[in-house]
Amino acid sequence: MKIGDRIKTRRKELKMTADDLANKLGKNRATIYRYESSEIENMPIDIIKPLSEVLRVSPSYLMGWENEDEKDSIIRESSYNYFPRSVSAGLPQAVDGVDQAETINVSDSIMGKWAGDSDIYMMRINGESMNRIIPHGSIIAIKPTECHLLKDGDIVVYSDNHDYSVKRYFRDDNRIIFRPDSRDKRFYDYVTSDNNENLVIHGKVVVYIVELD
Repeated sequence: MKIGDRIKTRRKELKMTADDLANKLGKNRATIYRYESSEIENMPIDIIKPLSEVLRVSPSYLMGWENEDEKDSIIRESSYNYFPRSVSAGLPQAVDGVDQAETINVSDSIMGKWAGDSDIYMMRINGESMNRIIPHGSIIAIKPTECHLLKDGDIVVYSDNHDYSVKRYFRDDNRIIFRPDSRDKRFYDYVTSDNNENLVIHGKVVVYIVELD
C-alpha cells in the first residue's frame, strides 16, 4: 500500500473529510488530495510527523515500514480537559468550579474526526431532558463554536447568568430557543433573546459517550 493510500484510508477511518485534515495541518484541500493520490512522489519529511500525529498512527506505519497488523496493535487515545461537574439536562443549574479542569483519555476510535482536537473539553450530563438521545450520566464532548456557525437542532451547552444546561438550539429572528429532546413531557422550551447579556453559548456537543449498566 502506497503512502497516499495509507493517508486516505486512515483519514476515512477517523471519519475526517479532506478539509478537516487540511485544517489540522494548516494546508489546503488540494494539497491533501495530492498527498492521497501519491502525486507528490517524495513526501516532504517535515510533514510526516505532524501528519502521523493528526492521523494517530506512527510515522513508520505511514511510510510503509509497519504492516496493517502492527498498526492495529497501537492503542490510540487522546487527552482532553474534563470538568468534573455535571451539566444539567433539566432546568439550568449552576456549575461551581467549572474552571478547574482535570484530564480524561478517550479512544480516538470513539472520537472519530474530532480525535486529538485540543479545543474539545468533556463534561458529564445530569438529568433526563435530553434522554431520547443522551441518557443521564453520559459524558459529552463540547467543541467551542461561534453562534453564527450553529444550525437549528444542534445540541449546545449554554449558560444564562452562570446557570449551565444542555439543549437543542433553535433561532427565530431575535429569539433563541433551547429545546429539550425527552420522553418526559414535563420539560419545556427555554426562550430568551439574542441581546441577553447573561447568555453564553459555550459550544456544540459533537460526541457523547454512554456508560451502560
